[in-house]
Amino acid sequence: MQQENKAAFRAMETITKELTIPKLFYSQAKKYGKERVAMREKEFGIWRPITWHDYFENVKHIALGLVSLGLEEGDKVAMIGDNRPEGLWAEMGALCAKGVGVWLFQDSLIDEVKYIIDHSDTKFLVGEGQEEVDKAISIRHECPKLKKIIWDDPKGMRNYDEDYLISLKEVMRLGEKLEKEKPDLFEELIGKGHGDEVALLFYTSGTTALPKGALLSHYNMLTMGKNLMDVDPCKDTDDYVSYLPFAWIGEQMMSISCGLQIGYTLNFPESRETAQENIREIGPHVMFAPPRMYEQMTRTVQVKYLDAGWIKRKSYEIASSIGYHVADLKFGKKAIPFYWKILEWFAYLLVQKKLKDHLGLTRVRNAYTGGAAMGPDHFRFFHSLGVNLKQIYGQTEVAGISVVHRNGDIKFDTVGLPIPGTEVKITAEGEIITKSPSVFLGYYKNPEATAKTLKDGWLYSGDRGFIDEDKHLVVFDRTKDVMILKDGKPFAPQYLETRLKFSPYIKDSWVIGDKRDFITAVICIDYAVVGKWADTKKLTYTGYPELAQKPEVYDLVEEQIRKANKDLPELVKVIKFVNLYKELDADDDELTRTRKLRREFVGKKYEDIVNALYSKADGVHIDTTITYEDGRKTHIKTDLHICKVKA
Repeated sequence: MQQENKAAFRAMETITKELTIPKLFYSQAKKYGKERVAMREKEFGIWRPITWHDYFENVKHIALGLVSLGLEEGDKVAMIGDNRPEGLWAEMGALCAKGVGVWLFQDSLIDEVKYIIDHSDTKFLVGEGQEEVDKAISIRHECPKLKKIIWDDPKGMRNYDEDYLISLKEVMRLGEKLEKEKPDLFEELIGKGHGDEVALLFYTSGTTALPKGALLSHYNMLTMGKNLMDVDPCKDTDDYVSYLPFAWIGEQMMSISCGLQIGYTLNFPESRETAQENIREIGPHVMFAPPRMYEQMTRTVQVKYLDAGWIKRKSYEIASSIGYHVADLKFGKKAIPFYWKILEWFAYLLVQKKLKDHLGLTRVRNAYTGGAAMGPDHFRFFHSLGVNLKQIYGQTEVAGISVVHRNGDIKFDTVGLPIPGTEVKITAEGEIITKSPSVFLGYYKNPEATAKTLKDGWLYSGDRGFIDEDKHLVVFDRTKDVMILKDGKPFAPQYLETRLKFSPYIKDSWVIGDKRDFITAVICIDYAVVGKWADTKKLTYTGYPELAQKPEVYDLVEEQIRKANKDLPELVKVIKFVNLYKELDADDDELTRTRKLRREFVGKKYEDIVNALYSKADGVHIDTTITYEDGRKTHIKTDLHICKVKA
């Protein structure tokens, strides 16, 4: 199988400076034509197949339509909306017309949309439907370069007749008209492209400041995809489910950098709410997701276990103990005795087969996680199920990935080895630096940040880490986020945060303790799971704030913290904690759109809570206003209890 995969991959085009994403797209579309399905979308409960021929025709007409509307070389085309074929067609159409693609997160607030559209000098904005169009209309007067707003879904758009609005179908009709006038224009545009030209303007998550626009070339994107596929080859008969935002470089990596080169089928879920169910229906061969997705899968299994009867619980416990033991043998690169192989087969039939099917992981050969740290507990959990989960390390500025685990060489406290063509070093200050053909061109309109990040061909990541005895890269944390403990030693708070989140009752955690006498934590309970638990205990509550402050819930959370503290050195144990009155939210600027904690921001916002945790007080009064996504505001007055964790 491995040799077959490698042979399939070698049939791909060689990545040279002459190759561009549009040229590769053209080649693949002509190769597969009407015979092969390029993508599927689930609509109204039915999976709708789209051939490579249809994919090609739609992209061609969008590209020519944009040219008809005045798109010139280097113009920016922004996209915002859920993962749908039309979004990918728009991106590919922009690239084929020699434009530059810019993606925004679908749930971006008005200020975020305004900043990116204005800063990027976007000329055309392609929005999915009414919601996205409304956002664009509201910021249009502050973005002078924005000429046209293009919409796709007609629902709610009947009375929108402004001259700067146009439907995607109309754009395609303009493209068809131009094709009749100039039948060779599309191929001419594609032929003019060069690998060093900018393909994407991608905005970083901005954990401490405004997001920076990273300029990524065609060569950056394609070399990164090829080098990853050299490590873990895929086949053109494989399935991949595209459900992560296209505004995240990880999704571009899998759908474009790898997907276009291999030619595997992209599958688009019916909605974000049905993504997990749709993943199960497709049964993808390769999967990529940030840790929060795997954490949610783990929580789903844990909750099912808590709700199960005695027989099912015992079956799960037996299968888990077998799975964990076999996984630990593999982690230690030890031979698996034949009797343990028999027990592993027994555990698979008893529990694991059904669980993997429920999670949509039955056919997965390689599952990747990246974008943030994943705790060892979650890592071991998936390997105990027989899922080949690998940690990757990378960033937007390196087109997605630079380091990944190898089959048979997985250490859950590392992120693996550099992919081919990539060199990784550690500076004297402990910063991780990278050199590869995928390192970006620089930041748009920000020469100061570019000069600080790019030095002599090396990308300075801002992450702290080291290379272990097996030449694996260990990522400690963002340099600015590393805590100094009481004894002067550095500590990565995300390690403890991920450990806490292994509990099904804890959705988010924020660990505090930099240059303090001890470590404390702010906990966000999982409202659905804890609410279900509270119902079984016959506890009454009116909402999240009240439930989080119940004494019984504090006892429950304290028990979870004690489990996380177990076997940890005394100085890194959580000593005191508080249950927050709400979940941490990207709309409140507490998290990035990829759910990374904005530590500096939350430190200032919840300064009173932090001060109370390090005082003799047993509580802190909160008087604040919460703004919901739909604009509603709720005034909250409450007292948060501060709890000391019993030894």
